[in-house]
Parts: sequence; structure tokens; C-alpha cells
Amino acid sequence: MKIVNAAAVSAVTLLALTPVLGQDLVQSVSDAGGGEYTFKQMFEFGGHLMYVLVAVSVFAVADVIYLLFLLRRGVTVPRALERDVMDKLRSGLLEDARKACDYRPSPFSAIVITAVEHVSRVPGTTVELLINAVQGEGARQAGKIESSTQWLLDVATISPMIGLLGTVIGMLKAFSAVGTGIVAAKPVILAAGVSQALVTTIAGLVIAIPAMAFYAWFRRRAARQVACLESVSSEVVSAIIQRD
Repeated sequence: MKIVNAAAVSAVTLLALTPVLGQDLVQSVSDAGGGEYTFKQMFEFGGHLMYVLVAVSVFAVADVIYLLFLLRRGVTVPRALERDVMDKLRSGLLEDARKACDYRPSPFSAIVITAVEHVSRVPGTTVELLINAVQGEGARQAGKIESSTQWLLDVATISPMIGLLGTVIGMLKAFSAVGTGIVAAKPVILAAGVSQALVTTIAGLVIAIPAMAFYAWFRRRAARQVACLESVSSEVVSAIIQRD
């Protein structure tokens, strides 16, 4: 139920932001240029970089949907698998626990497999060595979980830069008209050209702001999953040490 609610909130947020920010973008340029513009005309103003920004926005939405399903406790530490594996570990059935983890790959499964392999390879291992082995694998899994959110940060960083590049190119074209004397009699044409050149920067910010917001939210979710994984890792070590 929590995942459904989160997905619904995220979807509503994206659907709400897109038309509102997009309409503001169109209205702002229309007011600056002295006319009414459509989205098609906005794309023409932005040039080919607008298509790059569209591709970046599509990737951002896909990444948000992916993270909604990835950063869940049921993916990091499946409850049914946890109960089954912990019972087997406490009963001394290490190989059975490993086989169960092989059938259900997850960060939790990777930690259990590492612990069982360490015990099998190092007979009579000490608690300290076992803890070190589990912590090493736990750190690797935590790194994977935390790095999964970095794509949104990249989108939030790159999209304004793409927009700025489009603005610089657009302004270069607008001011180049000054040298040819085209706008000598009509300065309003130059002003309209500059306002149109700003379209790509606005579009880049429209993509970057929601991406940064989602990055902050998913970063907190990733931190909770790492904390959960650390807690379960301690239980795995305790179960192996105290096994029958």
C-alpha cells in the first residue's frame, strides 16, 4: 500500500508540474515576444537542443519510476526470504540458507552468501573475521543502493547546462543580426530574439527542479534501506554464531 501511495504521489506531482511549468514557459515567452506561441513554436525557438532536453526529461521520469520499485524493503530485504533464511541459519543449515538466497537475489542474499562462504572456506573462523567479511559485502551493497540515486542528480546538474548552451547559441545568433544591420531600425526584433534564446534555459530548469526534489527524496529512502540492511546483517552474524 505504501508503494502504491508513493507511486501515486509521484505520478500526480509529475503530471501537475509538467503542464503548469510548461504553460508558464509558453506564457513568459509570449509576453516577452509580444505574441502568442505554441509548444511547437517553443521547440523551434529552442532549436535542436530542445530535443536533447526532452530525451533527458524522459530518462528522468523513467529513473523515478525505476527507483520507486528499487528502493523498497521488499527488494532490499525480502521479508519472506529473511524469515526462511534466518530460521535455517539458526538451525545450522547454512547450505540450505545459501540455496534459498541463490533463488532470490537481493542485497540481503548477497550478504548471507558471503557469510556462509566465509564460514565454509575458513573453518574455525573468529567472530571478528566473520564480521569483517559481512561488513565488506554490506558496504558494497550499500554503495550500490546509494549510487542508484545519482542519475537524478546528474539530470538536475546537466539539464540547466544544456539549457544554458542553447541560450548562448541563441543569443549569439540574435546579436549577430546587429552586425548586419537587420535590427537597426527595429530593436524590438533583437529583444524578441533574446527572449526566445532564453527558452532552453527555462526548459532546463523545468527539468532540473523536479529532478533535484526527487533526488533528495530518494536519497533519504536509500539511507533508510541501508540502515535496514545494516540491522539485518548484524542478525545474520548473530544467527551464524549462535547456530545449533
